[in-house]
Order: sequence, then C-alpha cells, then structure tokens
Amino acid sequence: MKYVTIKDIANKLSISKSTVSRALANDSNVSHETKEKVIALANELGYKRNELAACLRHNQSRAIGIIVPEMITPFFLYVIISIQKVLNENGFKVIITQSHEDTQAELYNLQLMDDYRVDGIIMSICHKEQNLKEYIRLEKKGIHIVFFDSVPPKMYAPKVIVDDYKKSFFMMEHLIRSGRKRIVHLAGPDRIPNTSERKRAYKDALAKFGIDYDPNLVIDGENNRSEGERLIMDFLKKDISFDALFCFGETLSIGALNYLQTQGIRVPEDVAICGFSGTYLGTIVTPQLTAIQQPFEEMGKVSAELMIERLNNPDTPCRTVTLDAEIIIRKST
Repeated sequence: MKYVTIKDIANKLSISKSTVSRALANDSNVSHETKEKVIALANELGYKRNELAACLRHNQSRAIGIIVPEMITPFFLYVIISIQKVLNENGFKVIITQSHEDTQAELYNLQLMDDYRVDGIIMSICHKEQNLKEYIRLEKKGIHIVFFDSVPPKMYAPKVIVDDYKKSFFMMEHLIRSGRKRIVHLAGPDRIPNTSERKRAYKDALAKFGIDYDPNLVIDGENNRSEGERLIMDFLKKDISFDALFCFGETLSIGALNYLQTQGIRVPEDVAICGFSGTYLGTIVTPQLTAIQQPFEEMGKVSAELMIERLNNPDTPCRTVTLDAEIIIRKST
C-alpha cells in the first residue's frame, strides 16, 4: 500500500514541502487561500499524518511495549486493559506481545520492542534471571522498563508487586485454623520468582503451628488447568493422606478441583482448595474457590504511572510499589 505524503501534495500544488507542512499545522505565516488548497487536496487524496515519523523527529515514539507470559487467563488481560487505559489517556500508543512462558520468545519480543523504538516496556517476566542481561542492555540504551507481578529480583528497576509471602502465609493460617493439617502445596515453576516466596510462606506457616514439613506434600508444576489435573492425579496414586490444597495459581486450583470431583472426593468436606489470582474463573466452578485476589486494575494503573514518571524524569529513583491483595473466603474452604 502506498501512503500519500506531504511531498505528493506539494508536487500536485507546485509548492514546497515546508509550505504544505506549515499549512497543515495552521501556521499563520501561510495564506488562507493556500491553507484551503492544501487541506482540500489532503482530504481528497486521503492524507494521514505520519505519527511515527513525527515522533522520531523529536527522538521519541510515544509507544510503550507490554510483554506478558500469557493471555489465556484473565489476570494478565485485566492488567493489560488497565495499563492501556492510562497510557492511551496520556497520549501513548501500546504494542502488546506475549512470551508463552518461553525465555526465547520473551527475548524476541524485547528485541522487537527495540526495533520499533518504543520509549519503554512494561512487563511480567517468565524467568527470574534468563534475560537479565537484555533488560539491562535496554535500560542502558534508554528504553525504560517497569516490571509487575513476576519481577527480576536482581535488577534495580521500578516494580509493582503484591506481598506473595505475607498473603500466602495468611492463606495457610486460614487453612490450618479451619482444621487442616495435611496441606499439599501445588507450587509454580522454580523459574518464576513468586514461587519461592509462596513456598517459603507455606513452610513458615506450618512451623508456626508446630506441623512437620513433609516434602512429599510439595509438588512443582506449571500454572495451568491441565497441569492441576495431572499433578493431583499422579499424587492420588501415591496414596498419601491430605486434607487441603494450597495452589500457586487459580487455573491449577480449577484443574485439581475438577479431577478430585471425578474421583468422588468432596470439596471442601474431604479436601479444601485455595490459590492465588482470584479472577472470575474461581466463581464459575462449584464450589466457588477461596482465593488471594490480586488488585488487577490497580497493578496496571500503577505500572503505567511509574512508566510515565520514568519517561518524564529519568533520574527519578526506582521504587518498588507493594499493593495489597485481598483474601476472599468462599465455599471451597
């Protein structure tokens, strides 16, 4: 497709490109008659201002990249919607990509953002250190990065998180105080920073109540529904007694719930289930799931605001904003 340019308009009217540009900008130094001719021809030819070229002349693109591990579950969709709303209201365009939980795909997306000359990147990482050198390279180049939810622990950068440890500890307290003593932790993959914090809370809560830690009750896996089904199916074959599941994520919880019910195991009478995230998915299963509900909208809003703050003043000290998450008690516990 060939786009109409200022040069095309100038050639047709036999005037200079600078005169066309000033006419389109309503410059008072251009006569009213010339402005009318330029605008009429521009409309006739379907001329559109080249925003990218205009931005690059000012050494900025007014574009922000967003990179998330996945867009299947509502969590990241909610955060993206909130980020986009704030950025659009402040005159920024948004480019959205996903890494599919793959570090090479994430690296490709980072380089894509670099190629498209974005001013900044807002992202949730899929590995705690795999692409750390690339994050640092982009920052040194002047492409600012704000991290949210899953963040690199070894990098000095703006971050927006919830207190995974504290909220996981409180959820474990809820399970234990309701009489559960044999709690299985369906953990997330070790490559994600949040996993270690939730595991640490699991162990510390058991210790607080004098319950022995049993490594057989901690199972690592990916955070999706089919994995929840597979993990609990394999665990049941071991014939190890348990009375509760604390799951890394909501989709893990749903997968485990589905499989337990096919085996005639009652929730919560036989096994209580809870997990992180707290989107609407936990409310469309029976029983509805107890969850640590993360503040999706606020996480996106604050991430976007930190990015704008960083762009307006690059010397602003990097800070970590810890948001509050709410424990929602439902029928599954």
